[in-house]
Amino acid sequence: MTPDREFNRRMVRTVFTVAGVAFITGVLWTAREALMLIYVSALIAMGLSPFVRSLQRPGPGRKGTPRWLAILTIYTVILGVIVTLGLLVVPPLVAQAVALGADLPTRFNKIQTFLIQHHVMTHRITLEEAVQNAPAGSGNAVGTALGAISSMIGGVFGLFTILILSFYLLTEAESLFDYVIRFVPSGRRGLVATASREAVYKVSAWLRAQFVLAGVMGTFVAVGLGFMNVPYFYVVALIAAVGETIPIIGPIIAGASAVTVALTVSAKLALMVGLYFLVLHQLEANILVPKIMERRVGVSPVTVMIALLIGGDLWGLVGAILAIPTAAILSVVVDEFSTGIRSAA
Repeated sequence: MTPDREFNRRMVRTVFTVAGVAFITGVLWTAREALMLIYVSALIAMGLSPFVRSLQRPGPGRKGTPRWLAILTIYTVILGVIVTLGLLVVPPLVAQAVALGADLPTRFNKIQTFLIQHHVMTHRITLEEAVQNAPAGSGNAVGTALGAISSMIGGVFGLFTILILSFYLLTEAESLFDYVIRFVPSGRRGLVATASREAVYKVSAWLRAQFVLAGVMGTFVAVGLGFMNVPYFYVVALIAAVGETIPIIGPIIAGASAVTVALTVSAKLALMVGLYFLVLHQLEANILVPKIMERRVGVSPVTVMIALLIGGDLWGLVGAILAIPTAAILSVVVDEFSTGIRSAA
């Protein structure tokens, strides 16, 4: 083959390779929302997989549970817990939320009075003026309302999609793994299997940690604010529990909400609530999170911060929430394959 012909052949191959990579990248970027749903479903399936295997395992005097029945049992238990908590929390939560909405103008005026007395504000404004002057996106109120409704419908549809897809991923996990591992060289299959098991363990530990942290913080907030007679403490406790799943921002929002509600009663109560949340945050940051995330999930604080920054920049709050399990999976991949390379050398 002449040098010119060899050069032309390489050029054509390079052009087609670059075009193929660009095409695949474009397709993946266009389908990024669907890929995110798939990724979240895969994380949930990985998190629940150890529970499924424990139910499948035969015990003394009983046979192993079929995989589909084990998965259905776990889904039923989760649904039962959600319904039970809903029956316990929703009625007082709704009552307090309705009362808060009815009492909002009065409490808004109390906050303004406090701010004017301390020279933070110079004059009063109405609640309607505060809403009108609040930063908002472009478009009229109807467009904003329609956008909110569309987002809510999309969120509900996405939630159902994640639940159903997670169920099927759990059901077909073994067959999917057997299919994928066929494309791995035979000498590397043991390494891939070990990395997969370790990644599943870490994601499961992260998922359990999120539920534990949310439950603990929500309970402590509800009990503490209830003893301090803070109005609408059920609402604040729910905000704290949900906010615990949102790194960095969630606890700040919960604390600010609690202090704002307490400020409508007195500055002394607001100071007490602020100190209480500060203590809770220190206990969470220095005891709960390090013990759970570092020891069980195996992600160092530096890795957590870098992952949060990158995940938040790419996908906002969703990216920040998924940053830790993603970092855990990547750390397993790096550790296992670097071990394999050293063993091969």
